[in-house]
Amino acid sequence: MNYAWPWELSRAGVLNMNKRNISYIGRYNQRKFYKRVDDKLITKELALANNIAVPDLIGVVKEQHTIEEIPAMVEGRSGFVIKPAKGSGGKGIMVITKVDNGRYYKPSGDEVTHNEIYRHVSNTLSGLFSLGGKPDVAIVEGLIEFDPVFDGVSYEGVPDIRLIVFKGFPIMGMLRCSTAASDGKANLHQGAVGVGLDIATGKSLHAVQFDVPVDKHPDTHFPLSNIAVPHWETLLHTASSAYEMCELGYLGTDMVLDKKRGPLLLELNARPGLTIQIANGKGILPRLKHVESLKGPTMSVEERVAYAKKHFCDKPLF
Repeated sequence: MNYAWPWELSRAGVLNMNKRNISYIGRYNQRKFYKRVDDKLITKELALANNIAVPDLIGVVKEQHTIEEIPAMVEGRSGFVIKPAKGSGGKGIMVITKVDNGRYYKPSGDEVTHNEIYRHVSNTLSGLFSLGGKPDVAIVEGLIEFDPVFDGVSYEGVPDIRLIVFKGFPIMGMLRCSTAASDGKANLHQGAVGVGLDIATGKSLHAVQFDVPVDKHPDTHFPLSNIAVPHWETLLHTASSAYEMCELGYLGTDMVLDKKRGPLLLELNARPGLTIQIANGKGILPRLKHVESLKGPTMSVEERVAYAKKHFCDKPLF
């Protein structure tokens, strides 16, 4: 494994955790607005109020005695997702992709029993997966229909698009593709593949798994250099408009593509991770400083997106 001196990373424009926390999260994210992104139910309500599409809300489980209502709640559904309202890092998300005569199956094909669902939701309510371990509620959402444009790009899971937005400008993006190692979840720390995306075009630039460059998906062997994310303009506009919606200056937006509904906002993050820089093969700090240096009148969402596409475009590193 290769290591670099801190001054080398700084010279390469890499944003480290301390600088992110102090200079960007601490400076541009007012704590009074955190609830808008830390609570996925509030995020969903805000998004709908701002005409931003989100996954269908089937129901909310708030108390232990109502867990038994889930089978009736999801009756007639081909699949569903259970997630904690205040979870982070992909923890506590249960994805059911097949329902057959009251029996539930994960993307891997493994069956999930009613007792396992009950225990999982019970743990969710007790705060096992929530920020700070505080009591939580469980959100039951409709299953996202996999867009066939991503066939081979992901393994047993739906890939999602993370965009970092600073002061309303989408400045860096990546596609997170699930793998066997990540158990069908688009979580880089668990082994998902991160594919850096050109802000101007939505085309792939560079890809990593476990912070190591890769050029093919480890399970499907799909060439990662051939990716072009559709609906890119809509994704950029949705991410940019999240700035006004939640009033946080530095945030991460997570979106997916549904086969029928197109781009959907999954969630927002007031403390987005730093691995997007590894996926893109470059540091994000120069772009942050670029936006900080801007003077003049406030730009609209359309103007911010156009500006970002012009000034933050890249060439592939494959």
